[in-house]
Amino acid sequence: MESQMVFSHLNMKAGELVQVKGKLTAEAKSFTLKLGRDCSDLMLYFNPRFESDGEAKTIVCNSMTSGKWGEEKRESAFPFRQGEEVKLCLSFDAKEVTVKVHEDQVIKFPNRLGLESAEFLSVAGDFKMTSLKFE
Repeated sequence: MESQMVFSHLNMKAGELVQVKGKLTAEAKSFTLKLGRDCSDLMLYFNPRFESDGEAKTIVCNSMTSGKWGEEKRESAFPFRQGEEVKLCLSFDAKEVTVKVHEDQVIKFPNRLGLESAEFLSVAGDFKMTSLKFE
């Protein structure tokens, strides 16, 4: 069962940390985490794919400016397992966004928009969010 949580008007500043915890469904195919100014200006689109869009066990990262996608970056190290608990920690500065997965894998993606604050966060797909914490 696919779910979606959307948060707006966050006022998250560069250097702050957001921690997202949840559980993947037993038959998860993919989930997405989006962070940015709004749904059409994203500094990060983070999309782990178990089996989705013809890809298996790949993390796709991208950005969106005024509704237009940038160039995708793919990460082959895939730390997710269907049915497991997941902990993601996100932080950013004007140059890059950092995602820590389970405290041991770090994925960095350029902050192509140069944003120094984020007002929008969404989590969707085969992931049931259990907590959201700002530090």
